[in-house]
Amino acid sequence: MSKRLPKMKTDRAAKSVLKKDITEYLSPENFKPISFEFAPKDKSITLRVSTELLEAVQAAAKERGTNYQKLIREAIERYLKKAA
Repeated sequence: MSKRLPKMKTDRAAKSVLKKDITEYLSPENFKPISFEFAPKDKSITLRVSTELLEAVQAAAKERGTNYQKLIREAIERYLKKAA
């Protein structure tokens, strides 16, 4: 098991870590997949859901480290890709 990356709250802190040899931090447990969204989000929708469903979505998003709106958008995109 490798060392955990230190918490970096500023650009200066990140730069100081990157000036050092960071090979001891390079292992799969120190990385997680993320997705990038490049298309502008210029439209909004209103969606009524039950309190229970919203809380479940928010909990799932929190577990993944994202916000619930992005999780809903990703679920719609995955469904549309699968349906095509």
